[in-house]
Amino acid sequence: MLTGRTHPQQSGLNHQNYLFHLDNMTVDYGSFRALKSIQLTIFPGEIIFVTGPSGAGKTSLLNVLGGHLAPTSGRVILPHQKSSKHFVATVFQDLRLIHKKTCEENIFMSYDPQLYHSKNDFYKEMSEIARALSIDTFLDRKIEDCNGGLKQKVAMIRALMAKPTALLADEPTSSLDKESSYRLFEVLNHFNQKKGLTIVWATHNRDLIKQFPGKVAHLEAGKLVYSGHACFI
Repeated sequence: MLTGRTHPQQSGLNHQNYLFHLDNMTVDYGSFRALKSIQLTIFPGEIIFVTGPSGAGKTSLLNVLGGHLAPTSGRVILPHQKSSKHFVATVFQDLRLIHKKTCEENIFMSYDPQLYHSKNDFYKEMSEIARALSIDTFLDRKIEDCNGGLKQKVAMIRALMAKPTALLADEPTSSLDKESSYRLFEVLNHFNQKKGLTIVWATHNRDLIKQFPGKVAHLEAGKLVYSGHACFI
């Protein structure tokens, strides 16, 4: 659920029933105001498509939600501030992969023995996702030898294998064709439906938005001008 200009106490919100809350949040880069008085509440298990033209503030918004950027003003409550059990994974536009390592080695960076019974369990789940994305035969390829689409899929698998509470993705299908984009989001939709993964996805892809259940947060020049059902966008 996305909300309009409300305060948690006024709307009956509390730390138990929402995951992210931005209250009159502003971000400045020097004299440039990138985000202006943003009011946004995201609940567990929601899929939110963040839309808007280039320069509208989509990346800045995701960076605030991920805890990578401190707001200039306003109140911000993020998942890790509510519980140490919450983990937010971010897939950045630059992907942040290690180019001298293979796809598999990059994904294995998410391995945590507290999350998996064994390395075999990790590799089994990784292989299942890789097959669903049709990249299981490329896992031994070095990142420096991969095209943009393969890199994006590897970054997404690495994020999912960390078993996050929420996944933030900044234009993760920019190098993918239509079929690959849909297949990727089908995987994410499965994690949303079966594991309650909250997804916040910045995208220009309106066709994708129409194909999957979710809501839209639309930005224009740093302002949140629309929040609600995708059918109205």
